[in-house]
Amino acid sequence: MAHIGSGVEYGLHCLLWLVGPTPEPASSRDLADLQGVSASFVAKIFSKLEKAGIVTASEGLRGGYRLARPADQITVLDVVDAIEGEKPLFDCQEIRGRCAVFGAKPPAWSIDGVCGIHAVMLRAERIMREELGRTTVADLARTVSRKAPADFPAAIQGWLADRLASRKESRGPKARDSPIPRRRRT
Repeated sequence: MAHIGSGVEYGLHCLLWLVGPTPEPASSRDLADLQGVSASFVAKIFSKLEKAGIVTASEGLRGGYRLARPADQITVLDVVDAIEGEKPLFDCQEIRGRCAVFGAKPPAWSIDGVCGIHAVMLRAERIMREELGRTTVADLARTVSRKAPADFPAAIQGWLADRLASRKESRGPKARDSPIPRRRRT
């Protein structure tokens, strides 16, 4: 079982298409279709990203999601914590004091201080969080742009624009549906 789930991967990939000098808002449905994943899955991810202040949403035919702040001010750690929550990498069960040889009461030396295994996991988590906190969405976008052909960002923006145009044509002038799924009231 992965500590960081696929929601983080899809969320980061979707955020990449919101980076740029003047990107148009993108609906969660379009971002889902672009990534080949269910719209409800992306809607749940973006609800968490919006709550964390990473994206903002606008309703209406031309609505969708935008980055709430510049991409160089959004770290991968921000995205991980928004989607996964701030959960520890390792949950120490303190089994070191349960050795059968100890009987009902473990000796003090066996449970004194932080468990050695837990200490390693704490260091690993600290290093992982530092790296994720150093890397921004803008850094990831630059990596993708170096790998992709020069016309790839324009192809993505064209694809998104075509989707918006097809929604306009199919809904007519009195369209009231939002490209952002409405939140259920509980």
